[in-house]
Amino acid sequence: MKCPKCGNDDDKVLDSRSARDGVAIRRRRECLKCGFRFTTYEEIDREDLFVVKRDGRRELFQREKLEKSVRIACQKRPIPESKVQELISSVVSELEGEEVPSERIGMLVMEHLHGIDEVAYIRFASVYRRFTDVNQFLSAITEMVRK
Repeated sequence: MKCPKCGNDDDKVLDSRSARDGVAIRRRRECLKCGFRFTTYEEIDREDLFVVKRDGRRELFQREKLEKSVRIACQKRPIPESKVQELISSVVSELEGEEVPSERIGMLVMEHLHGIDEVAYIRFASVYRRFTDVNQFLSAITEMVRK
């Protein structure tokens, strides 16, 4: 593993722990050249999982894209980082098969966000459901309040 500070590839592992509900390993490392400490994550390399988009395109699943969209919805909300990571790990662990419709991923995120933060839920829903006017926001809020 290359040091992010000096680029040296000699390091030692200081600590290893289970992360992301057991689907990853968190390793705390120290560069042997400059002494810089950094964290790496290792996770099981799943078989290629493809996302089927609304227009029929197939795209390789990228955890980073899912994480980015969830973080945008949760931006400036009082949601702990651990909750965000737990949500993402839960959604990823629920994805099965070789192909998953993007609608399935969106619905899973919305289910998890609904129980965590209502504002983040509405933010995510507005992009996922492609809200075009205020009435769609109002109906989504009304639907959420009924649940």
